[in-house]
Amino acid sequence: MLMMSSNDYLGLSFHPKVIEAGQKALEQWGSSTTGSRLANGSRSFHRELEEQLAAFIGKDDAMVLNAGYLACMGAVATFAQKDDLVLVDRNVHSSLWSGILLSGAKIERVAHNSPSDLQDILMTEDRSRPKMLVLEGVYSMEGHIVRLQELLEVCRPHNCFVVVDDAHGVGVLGDRGQGTVGYLDRTNEVDVICGSLSKSLASTGGFIAGSKQVIEYLRTHSKQAIFSAAISPAQAMCAKTSLDILKSEPEHRERLWENTRYYKQMLNQVGINIWDSETPAVPIVMGNKERTYRVWKHLMNEGIFTVISIPPAVPAGKDLIRTAVSAQHSRKDLERMVETLKRCLKMV
Repeated sequence: MLMMSSNDYLGLSFHPKVIEAGQKALEQWGSSTTGSRLANGSRSFHRELEEQLAAFIGKDDAMVLNAGYLACMGAVATFAQKDDLVLVDRNVHSSLWSGILLSGAKIERVAHNSPSDLQDILMTEDRSRPKMLVLEGVYSMEGHIVRLQELLEVCRPHNCFVVVDDAHGVGVLGDRGQGTVGYLDRTNEVDVICGSLSKSLASTGGFIAGSKQVIEYLRTHSKQAIFSAAISPAQAMCAKTSLDILKSEPEHRERLWENTRYYKQMLNQVGINIWDSETPAVPIVMGNKERTYRVWKHLMNEGIFTVISIPPAVPAGKDLIRTAVSAQHSRKDLERMVETLKRCLKMV
């Protein structure tokens, strides 16, 4: 089948250097460290990866965890407390919602990517109350980039602690692939940047980046890290090698964006609603559940693998088929996808 919904944006999961690094790590360090970082699971390769991630993203330090879900969850739940106020974009990932709910804080849902709605909410709140703003750098279902500058301007007078999940931005956005926050030149204004190692970095696991003080606090207070085994040697070294390739071989990111532009151009010519996607995450909006399911099923039967998303994962009327472009795709792959989609739409 043709994979059209992978998160392997740079196509590095089959890069020879990444595979070799994973193999060597297994031989040198074994299959697992068999413990949490705070107990017996810390190794030198963890710190090397964390230091390189922090430097690349532009923060003082970073902490890696064994799942992106846990990283995003811990980035919120470790800091927000009962009686605090968490302001959250309605469309953020489930991992962030889990952290918010676990914190016990008061929740105010902000309309998607809406500085004006955030302003309206903050105008009614006590300025002295501790506040956290939770956002995504790239919203992976919609392909939207966060309106970070405007949102930060609104919350700055209210002294908000800002958390951005950049799982789908790192490796994709920025002149070096440093992610959404760096791309928008707001690294110093965001307190915590969290995300995944399983997208552009072709591994599994997650990370949290911030100031030295923030990361030191996380290491000793985040239950998601304290009570969870460290990422394996192979995971860490595959991610570290992918980061090295990201910095030294810009052609992968360049090809990703060439493919993205070509794919979107074809979809626009056919008249497909892609929900104003700004990134390689490209939704095909069908509008209702039955139509979405039938088109998705026809694509599957034709050998095209995509992912279906319906409410409550997306707003009502935005039922969609999620597609994502990779640097690994050829133009022939993308043309096959669009031609098959046209046939499926005609059948439905």
